[in-house]
Amino acid sequence: MFIRMTHALRQAFAAGLIVAGAVLPASGAFAAETTYPLTLQNCGRQITFSKPPQRAVSLGQSTTEILYLLGLSKQVVGTAVWIGPVLKGYEEANASVPRLADNDPSFESVIATRPDIVTVQFQWHVGPKGTVGTIAQFEDLGVPVYTSPSDCIGKDNSSGGDGVRAEAFSMDLIYEEIRDLARIFNVQDRGEQVVADLMAREKAARAKVAGAKSTLSAVFWFSSATLAADPYVAGRNGAPGYIMKALGITNVIDSDEEWPTVGWETIARANPSIIVAARMERRRYPADDSAVKAAFLQKDPVVSLMPAVKAGHVVEMDAQTMNPTIRTIDGIEQLADAIEKAGLSR
Repeated sequence: MFIRMTHALRQAFAAGLIVAGAVLPASGAFAAETTYPLTLQNCGRQITFSKPPQRAVSLGQSTTEILYLLGLSKQVVGTAVWIGPVLKGYEEANASVPRLADNDPSFESVIATRPDIVTVQFQWHVGPKGTVGTIAQFEDLGVPVYTSPSDCIGKDNSSGGDGVRAEAFSMDLIYEEIRDLARIFNVQDRGEQVVADLMAREKAARAKVAGAKSTLSAVFWFSSATLAADPYVAGRNGAPGYIMKALGITNVIDSDEEWPTVGWETIARANPSIIVAARMERRRYPADDSAVKAAFLQKDPVVSLMPAVKAGHVVEMDAQTMNPTIRTIDGIEQLADAIEKAGLSR
């Protein structure tokens, strides 16, 4: 039986960000305004802005949601690469932004919006071998590309796929992205408030399970190409690794790959005390469907005998929390709630 955990973003916070000047940074002081031209270091290169961008295309749900949190939905003229619903409280803003594609848009469709910035969550969309295009292609047309630091700092994407992390992901990389975008668009006050709110939420979630058993372990199951194939599970250095470390949980998967495939027999032998299964709207694989995951856990002759399955310690979690995003904080909160509800926090 799945324990369904959801997080509704605080409505007052969302409304405060939408109203210009309504929210101050946690320090109570105004952040300095951006001086243009602004030059930033981003993923090993420099990008320069002569003024605040007015037409942004955002490739990646997390980066798009950061722009919304910063109160910039009116500047977003196109989005793509979505795996689930938009943040609570931003449905109306998102509905007014053109969706270029649910997955990978074409280079031509992005350029047709006449952007003066393209923000990118994953280098495999815009990078050396980008499926949408290369940075050089955009820059040749005078369009700067900003890539999320979480997908390039401490990570090697040269092998393709989801890449390999040499350094563990930290929310500091997301905070860097929020602050960079706030500087680019000259909304630093809002950026500092977003960061302060996320930090406060993580601190509260950590405190909730501070007394949890130190022997807790988990596996994060994102999906499977087929149910007969080895599942894609979280390596130790990605966002799920950060979630587990924040709550004092051991990851039974010891790999630097972002999403390695590991056999269920191996996972069963590791005997995780919690199984976290991704919930998403994407349907690239049959196991993207939460109902398919749930049925497999109950019917597979090996997996169904795992103590975590028999005890009902299976947590359904929004897939966006398992990527390095602002939703990672949601994941910490959801798992902390699940641990507390299951009586594992004492």
